[in-house]
Amino acid sequence: MEQLDKISRFLNEVLIWIAGVFLVTMILLTCANIFLRLIWTPIRGTFELMGFFGAIVTAFALGYTQIKRGHIGIDIVVNQFPENIQRILSATSYFICMVFFSIAGWQIARWATVLRKTGEITETLRIIFYPFTYGVALGCIILALVLLVDLLKVLIQGKGAS
Repeated sequence: MEQLDKISRFLNEVLIWIAGVFLVTMILLTCANIFLRLIWTPIRGTFELMGFFGAIVTAFALGYTQIKRGHIGIDIVVNQFPENIQRILSATSYFICMVFFSIAGWQIARWATVLRKTGEITETLRIIFYPFTYGVALGCIILALVLLVDLLKVLIQGKGAS
């Protein structure tokens, strides 16, 4: 299990760095677009790029945010239960979320394959859709891996109830 945790953490570190590059690119693109809109004409396709880049930033940050426990969680009621019940609820939650994001990643990857086969491109910049769609699928699958590690921690070590 420790090896799986190390792999998960490594993959999420790589993805969060990639997400950071895309986020900085989004910031620079927004600033350049604002500046150019004031003095001349805006950058063509900014809306398309922001949509694609935003999808990658969000998807690639999912697993890292789960590792850091950065997602919103309201556990006022759960904290009142005994420790064993809290572990059961955590394990159930991790399992359900893991299954959901596994299915979501699989279905998004299937959709990306359809986009690849049909050659779908954007209107303005003629950018192909499927690499970004595969990226979102990857983010979901990596989140499912993090949730599997969390589930195993709860089941094996009794840790990670929060």
